[in-house]
Order: sequence, then C-alpha cells, then structure tokens
Amino acid sequence: MAFLQGCDHIIHGGDIGHSGILEELGKLAPVTAVRGNNDRGAWAKSLRETEILRIGAVKIYVIHDLARLDIETSSAGVRVVAFGHSHRPLAEERKGVLYVNPGSSGARRFRLPVCAGELIIDGASVSARIVELVDRAG
Repeated sequence: MAFLQGCDHIIHGGDIGHSGILEELGKLAPVTAVRGNNDRGAWAKSLRETEILRIGAVKIYVIHDLARLDIETSSAGVRVVAFGHSHRPLAEERKGVLYVNPGSSGARRFRLPVCAGELIIDGASVSARIVELVDRAG
C-alpha cells in the first residue's frame, strides 16, 4: 500500500483474492480491475474479463491472461497492455505496444519476486518500471 501512495490510478490485472482488496485500493485512487481465474464468488461477478481505459493520451487495455488477448492492439490504438496471470514481472515494448505484467504484490507466488509496476505517463509518452517490494516483516 505504501508503494501506491500518491498514484493517480490503480490497475489490477486479476487474481485479486477478495473484494476487500479493491475497497482498500479504492481509498488510494480510482481502480480499474479485471477478473482473474482465481477470482470466484459473487463479489467477482461484477468484474469484466477486459477493460479499456484512457489516461491522458494513452489507451490501456487490461486483461488477466495475455494468451486470451482478443484485439489487434495496434489497429485499436492501444499503447499499453496490462495483464497478470503468470505473475512474472515484465515490461517490454513490442511493435510500439508496451506489455506490462507487474507481477504479484500479495503473497509470494512460486519463487517469483513480490513486486508492483508503475506506468509513467506524460502526454502521449508512456514508460514502465517494475519495483520489487521489500517485506518489512522479514
């Protein structure tokens, strides 16, 4: 939560866990979230599988599983694809589209780092960084 302090918008790529997470995130900034394969129950039914949002001049497509990408990003004017599912952190540009998986900021999954991602948007320009989060309790 400390990493997110002061952000303008929060994007969650799914596998949220429970509605309380979204409520807590919503206290910090507006939230756009999609349903992940581990998001089950009545609370998750209101979440869509994909979302499109625009921040400034940057169009962002949010999906949980990149393998289920159902649009041609370049022709749709998408500049960023934000996703989750594998929980493997990634920030990579492919053919003018930035693909970002922030990893997992909750409980450690597999042997992957606990991290979060940040999109830095300035007009039509966008970059991403992945930040490994330090467990202060450990």
